[in-house]
Amino acid sequence: MKIYSQVLRLVAKKITATELSKSKKARQNQVKIFKSIVKKARQTSFGKDHRFESIHTYDDFKTQVPVKDYEALRPYFERTKSGEINVLWPGKPKYFAKTSGTTSGAKYIPITKESISNHIESARNALFAYVSKNQNSDTFQGKMLFLSGSPELENLNGVLTGRLSGIVNHEIPVWFQKNKLPDWEVNCEPNWDVKVDKMIAQILPTDLRVISGIPPWIQMLLERILEITNAKSISEVFPNLELYIHGGVNYKPYENRIHQLIGKPVQLLETYPASEGFFAYQNDMNDEGLLLNTSSGIFYEFIPLRDFSLNQPPRLCLQEVELHQDYAIVISSNAGLWAYSIGDVVRFTSLQPYKIKVTGRVSQYISAFGEHVIASEIDEAITEAQKKFGFQITEYCVAPQVNPSDQHLPYHEWLIEFKDVNISIPIDAIAEFIDSTLQNKNSYYKDLIENKILDKLKIRRIKKDGSKTYLVSVNKYGEQFKVPRLNNDRMVAQSMSNFVI
Repeated sequence: MKIYSQVLRLVAKKITATELSKSKKARQNQVKIFKSIVKKARQTSFGKDHRFESIHTYDDFKTQVPVKDYEALRPYFERTKSGEINVLWPGKPKYFAKTSGTTSGAKYIPITKESISNHIESARNALFAYVSKNQNSDTFQGKMLFLSGSPELENLNGVLTGRLSGIVNHEIPVWFQKNKLPDWEVNCEPNWDVKVDKMIAQILPTDLRVISGIPPWIQMLLERILEITNAKSISEVFPNLELYIHGGVNYKPYENRIHQLIGKPVQLLETYPASEGFFAYQNDMNDEGLLLNTSSGIFYEFIPLRDFSLNQPPRLCLQEVELHQDYAIVISSNAGLWAYSIGDVVRFTSLQPYKIKVTGRVSQYISAFGEHVIASEIDEAITEAQKKFGFQITEYCVAPQVNPSDQHLPYHEWLIEFKDVNISIPIDAIAEFIDSTLQNKNSYYKDLIENKILDKLKIRRIKKDGSKTYLVSVNKYGEQFKVPRLNNDRMVAQSMSNFVI
């Protein structure tokens, strides 16, 4: 085992050095990818419809291929689902990654034989970057737990279909399988609560070194481990646990609770995977910026968030972006996605190399009155409140209350499930602090408060397990789902209100 670990460390160092070298040629690599994917897709239905044969420059591409979301591309996706070939990319996809939709139902994102390596190799590169930078790490000496969806896939007209995390289970390289848990049988368990207990039974006898999953579900898993073992901390159960790999939601609101559960400092590695591609990962534990994956079959465009709602918003390629500006991210790739708006908002923290942080979703904002409060502002405000008052949360969501029943001014309503349901800290004090913090972060919100257009925010407490009950009620309970944090309507808030104390 020691020799195996040493060999992997050498491989990790070599691959990490190669990826860092590639990142220094990001602009050149993006030009190569752009030309390559456009050329390869010329004879597809989409390529013919958008005259790919006459696209020679990025300006040509912007003229002939407008930015589209899933709904705009749905006719092409439906044709691909029906079994038609050469629609968005030559041939037929290898997989469909099925994602949970909102108002439009499930989405089916194609993954081709060319694009699957982006998902697998990027995950590998993230782990290798950690190993190569941490000389004392013995990650490969023990086991690694990955919360994922079921690897049981549906055959949809010749294309295997399922959750991305389940699909990835089919592509895990042989050299990594000896470290990974849970096993195939446990991963196929359909009942989430039963699956958690089976996972715990499987990992308890092992030397666990790494855990990976989105924060709310990792938090629940760790709490369940302590319930079963009666241990005071996870570090008592797994003394060699050294790394937590996370992504999917902002980690900050969960940081205090997860740190308390583990009981000792562990390294944190943030990644940015999605069904549409694995876009970035943290390659330096001392830098929170995520290294943008610029040489893996994905061509990036960026739309300034302030202009996103325009009919023809400006589209920027990598060399045109600026630091500390919020951009909606748009991709074209060898998965057959073209000028596709994935719905995420990112901000560049470095241009040499290109590093980003995810600041929210295009759809996750509140601007019922022109305040345009975004997810990162909400997350930062509640994180600062947690630090000041010392409370912990399970989950929360925020929505505008436009027509209060008491005929007072409208306000932002925060529905929070506190870890301690009987929290002794005055809720009004927490609300006052969060509101003040939010005003300092968002001048539009501050103006609306000061000019008596909006009242200050109000907090309503959610009962214990209310968030879980909500997810069950909308059939979204499991390792890949989370409560939508920020909503410009009251759809989620109305449902969550059923669980108010």
